[in-house]
Amino acid sequence: MSKILVIEDEAAIRRVLVKILSEESETYQLDEAADGVEGLEKVKSEDYDLVLCDIKMPKKDGIEVLEEAKNIKPETSFVMISGHGDIDTAVNAMRMGAYDFISKPPDLNRLLNTVRNALDNKTLVTENKRLRKKVSKNYQMIGESDQIQQIKQMVEKVAPTDARVLITGSNGTGKELVAHQLHEQSDRSKAPMIEVNCAAIPSELIESELFGHVKGAFTSAVKDRAGKFEAANKGTIFLDEIGDMSLAAQAKVLRALQENRISRVGSDKDIKVDVRVIAATNKDLKKEIAEGNFREDLYHRLAVILIQVPALNDRREDIPELVHHFSKKIAQEQGSVAKNFTDDAIKVLQGYDWTGNIRELRNVVERLIILGGQEISEDDVKLFASKS
Repeated sequence: MSKILVIEDEAAIRRVLVKILSEESETYQLDEAADGVEGLEKVKSEDYDLVLCDIKMPKKDGIEVLEEAKNIKPETSFVMISGHGDIDTAVNAMRMGAYDFISKPPDLNRLLNTVRNALDNKTLVTENKRLRKKVSKNYQMIGESDQIQQIKQMVEKVAPTDARVLITGSNGTGKELVAHQLHEQSDRSKAPMIEVNCAAIPSELIESELFGHVKGAFTSAVKDRAGKFEAANKGTIFLDEIGDMSLAAQAKVLRALQENRISRVGSDKDIKVDVRVIAATNKDLKKEIAEGNFREDLYHRLAVILIQVPALNDRREDIPELVHHFSKKIAQEQGSVAKNFTDDAIKVLQGYDWTGNIRELRNVVERLIILGGQEISEDDVKLFASKS
């Protein structure tokens, strides 16, 4: 059943709208408000699939209602009701997130078609979000600690934007999982996410890897080759361990961020790219800046949003859930049954110093599953996972 709210200060028009919609479908659950203030309060307290909102109203006009409602519940669809002189305002409202507008007095066919289309669009958006969440299970952030919940909330807010994100944290904390979540929950999720490990590529090759090269640019350049930025066009590029990138490559990345253009090594031709950049590092970039190893202007370009991923030692309460997750995943990979870990075994694991973070914990869980008994006990942990 679709819940629809009609916000209209003219009682006669409000009654007509409610009557038409109630007669159109028994699946419409109608609610009404006589002014913007009352309507906004209802939007705050109820989850509506669609709001029909007049533009000119006392106390609070429709544009104010739309703006405030979209900040509170951005998923709610709005159709604006405009008088003859409000068309420009109605068009502006669509730029602010309204689905459409209808003019007064409302034409019956126009009204019903707009309502049906708005509700269909809402269903489509909801389904897309559901599918994205399903896909994103491949890169889950496991845990219910305050630190992980804060990261999940930040990802949910930041992902739909094109804001650049710098993810920091020690090795093995799961920075790449955050990057994948940002991409998969974004409007760029249908396009590729290209990963570049800056620490694994020799400094003399990093520019060619990122920006491509033309034939003859250097000895082994036997043909033209596109780089990672071109491959990520319309999508996301994830620059992992960006703190290890050479200063020369940093200068080119800075230009790409400033101008949305790159040039292949050995070429003067500019190539326009539309890429969202997410970067990650285990280094203290401010210290690297002070030591002359990292460009301060690039740092400020990258660090529009900062996400700090905590060490496992700082979120030990997540270890039981992580152990269960890894046990289940490893069993699936090996075609076996997931093993249970006793409470005492978990307590021992929670007491260890996890310098290798999540990556180290997964390796230990796999070792215990292979070497331990049918149920992983405290003795198994002490015997096969001792960190003393």
